[in-house]
Amino acid sequence: MTRALCTAGVLCFLGAFAATTGAGEHDLDRLIAEAHQPGADGALQPMPVVGDAVFLRRVYVDLIGRIPTADEVREFGTWPAGDRRAKLIDQLLQDERFADRWTIFYSDMLRLRSQAAGGAALIAYVHEALKNGLPYDEMCRRLIYSNGKAGKVPEAGFILGDDADPLAMASITSQVFLGVRIGCAQCHDHPFDVWTRRDFYDLAAFFGKTRRFESQLTRVIYATETSQTSILWPPEGAPGSDARKPLEPRFPFPGTTGDADPEFVKRREALRAERQTALAAADTGPTLDDLLDSSSEKVAKATTGELIKEQATAEAKSEIRKIDVQKGLYQPSELREQLAVAVTDPRNLYFSRALVNRVWKTLVGRGFVEPVDDFRQDNAAALPAALDYLAGEFVACDYDLRSLVRLIVNSEAYQRGHAPADSSEAVRVEMETNLLATPVRRMQSEALYDSIVTAGHLFEPKHSPGRNVKTIRTTMLVPVKGGGEGTAIRPNDLAKGKGAAMPAMALGAGGDPAEGAGYALEAAIELDFTALLKDQGDDEVEIDEMRAMSQEELEAQRMMQMRMARSSLNYEEQVLERQVDDNPVFSTAMRMQSPAPEGHFLRVFGQPNRSDLGDLRDDAASMRQALMMLNGRVTHEASRVGDLEPVHALLVGRSANLDEAIQLVYLEILTRAPSKEELTDAKEILNSSPNPTDGMADLRWILLNCNEFRFLP
Repeated sequence: MTRALCTAGVLCFLGAFAATTGAGEHDLDRLIAEAHQPGADGALQPMPVVGDAVFLRRVYVDLIGRIPTADEVREFGTWPAGDRRAKLIDQLLQDERFADRWTIFYSDMLRLRSQAAGGAALIAYVHEALKNGLPYDEMCRRLIYSNGKAGKVPEAGFILGDDADPLAMASITSQVFLGVRIGCAQCHDHPFDVWTRRDFYDLAAFFGKTRRFESQLTRVIYATETSQTSILWPPEGAPGSDARKPLEPRFPFPGTTGDADPEFVKRREALRAERQTALAAADTGPTLDDLLDSSSEKVAKATTGELIKEQATAEAKSEIRKIDVQKGLYQPSELREQLAVAVTDPRNLYFSRALVNRVWKTLVGRGFVEPVDDFRQDNAAALPAALDYLAGEFVACDYDLRSLVRLIVNSEAYQRGHAPADSSEAVRVEMETNLLATPVRRMQSEALYDSIVTAGHLFEPKHSPGRNVKTIRTTMLVPVKGGGEGTAIRPNDLAKGKGAAMPAMALGAGGDPAEGAGYALEAAIELDFTALLKDQGDDEVEIDEMRAMSQEELEAQRMMQMRMARSSLNYEEQVLERQVDDNPVFSTAMRMQSPAPEGHFLRVFGQPNRSDLGDLRDDAASMRQALMMLNGRVTHEASRVGDLEPVHALLVGRSANLDEAIQLVYLEILTRAPSKEELTDAKEILNSSPNPTDGMADLRWILLNCNEFRFLP
């Protein structure tokens, strides 16, 4: 599987990027300008393109999910002004974090849950597909038609995530891949669109023979096909349902481009042909040195008899492989393969427009169609010509996400400023709808988390060993039996297997649970994508599923086990003091098990639960968000000054320079220099503190909690 993805990546990088560089972004801006109809007084004018500092921060967050570092800001400033933006975009598209950040995008769209059957492996598969440039249509085809064991066949996790329910999968396939909410027609004809109840069941029939099975002995979960369909017509309870018959599947979405191949489909085919030629030319086979080395090795083995043994073993393995022991267990789905081809047909603009609309909403802040998954006749696109142009370009570059992102972020529409602050609500909405201004956007939760960690230098230790010793007071439960000495049991140690099973809150990122349960709201399990996709061979070793418990479940279990423990032992409380070297390191939120538990930092800032179809990110502000930023551990640790940070040398010692220290911190947190007034205020904060490092911690905390940090400029 990995080899197949890598091959796709080679094909993609050979030529896809060239397909949309050059005048493409100018064509997009021209279409937007032509579609714009100014107000009656002609007062509405497009906002100017933002400056370099604003663009830099915006594109870093959008493409790789974090703000730029001070060194990256300085490097950008050394590049020629005329092409620095295009150069930066190309660089970020190749950054390894691009796949991490856009895996979050696909995980939201596809409703990927690491705790579902095969969910963790499926997220890792999507990440690998992104990293290697697998075309979007090919990835979707595999998700739609793949059967197999959870974890062993990662793509099968998509259908297993909803228990292979044909009716659910019909709604999901239509809404996720085509942007059409046909699920409304499950019980009756669609009240707002052309889809009938028969259309819905015709689509569901593609999944009618698919079943989810779970072995009671091994707990193995897999998807396969049966000979009979579960989709009958008419539906149960409808007139004539006493004579229900199996329903033949039919794809209800008509092609929108006619019989002839449009220009963008021809360009796609030409691009594929070029890549095949380039790949064939690059595949030269083994070199002469390789052949000589191989021959020498065979001669050496022949003299010891090892060659004969190897040949016999190879022949035996070959014969065994001819026996497909899984053929009867994991039957492929011919019907879903037909559906996958129809959904991803390049002439089917439902498919390309749905993805383009989602990407546009993610990068610009407002979709051409809102909600992004509700295309219908009475919900027309704001700028249909621009949407169709981008959809065609997406097909022409062979469904390459990087090419689509490059085209959008190079455009003036993406790089425009926000509507004037004194604009009325009606004017602001009109400007944003017509792409004359970009909406104000808060960083998505993962990007906000990683940006705090970046600004606070928390991806690696920032305190020298022994410089940050902290005294922790822990309440101990000491069981006393028969008046004898009890064994000290710390409640938070019990989660690690020490003593009786009494669960504690999840560990705080980079810290100790004894420091307070509130810090656990920013902790999570990190997924190892490489391990999840590692070839497990014929033994099919199980990948352990990581399951998170809700806070209510943890508390209920803790109370139950507390009662059980107290029924046999008497306890007394003791307070123990211990010293720890408090030097936490935080991992990226992009690879956390997702969705995070309820109440986690990522969920508080809008990460969806991915269970309900159409559950989009919530951008609304809340008091919980403010409290988490004010009191949360990640903000606290980011504010503290470590002696290994660059700013430390500017605060203490012979090289101390408060002006430079303040300028550096503004650059690291807000990607800009402070104004004269801000510099004066910051120096007052530092000078009024017991020492410069404490004052700088206060200043950092203030900057991390300001709106300018959380919202994209």
